[in-house]
Amino acid sequence: MAKTIVVKQIGSPIRRPKDQKQTLIGLGLNKMHKTRELEDTPSVRGMVNKISHMVEIIEEKG
Repeated sequence: MAKTIVVKQIGSPIRRPKDQKQTLIGLGLNKMHKTRELEDTPSVRGMVNKISHMVEIIEEKG
């Protein structure tokens, strides 16, 4: 069983740089308070760290 993390969007992409908006879309987040369960890989962690001011990790599974 692979490790997963649950990520929730808590910040708006309005008036943010284009790369941060694209990172949100890459994670499958585009609306406020939307959650996604993602595989816990170094690339996903890097994306979450890049926009840590707009998302929060709800829980870690696995």
